[in-house]
Amino acid sequence: MDMVIPLFDRFEPLDAIGPYEILAYLPGATVRFVTARPGLVQDVLGSLPVHVATGYADVERCDVLLIPGGGSFQTMMDDADFLDWVRRIHAGTRFTTSVCTGSLVLGAAGLLNGLTATTHWDAAAQLESFGACYTAERVVRQGRVITSAGVSSGIDMALHLAALLTDELTAQAIQLYTEYDPQPPYETGSVAKAPAEVLDRARTLGA
Repeated sequence: MDMVIPLFDRFEPLDAIGPYEILAYLPGATVRFVTARPGLVQDVLGSLPVHVATGYADVERCDVLLIPGGGSFQTMMDDADFLDWVRRIHAGTRFTTSVCTGSLVLGAAGLLNGLTATTHWDAAAQLESFGACYTAERVVRQGRVITSAGVSSGIDMALHLAALLTDELTAQAIQLYTEYDPQPPYETGSVAKAPAEVLDRARTLGA
């Protein structure tokens, strides 16, 4: 199984690394990072440069395409050649997926029109501008298109995907090996649970 994750400057680290950590354990899986021009790609927080050796134009097909979000989503949406590539790759994937605002890239490529999809809570209106129907669910599958909500939800999505690509026993074993057993210290992990002052503070973090 060949899985491809595009990284552009200002990508959200957990959007990409969380799913990578899960999917790389799948038997026979290869996870590749690609970018516009091979070289260093900088994350949105400014302290995690990643050397990406492959340009996206050099990839002609893959089994899974995973689009992460973060500040990089606007760069991807503004790159007409990249959107054309996304459409071409999607035509041959088993699954095309996104994490966080990566779904806006799928929307810009015309892949979410008429579909129910999710994204980071602060990007819901923009997602719907591409003809998608936003839902606050953490992971949404519509055929072979899977979208996930903000940042950490990419781990949940990757585990769902692992089961679809192999079986539930494998996915459960990966969950156990990575000890993914969330027990958050605060009940503020969704807009529905967070008080107004937390929501206001959260909106300043991605500015």
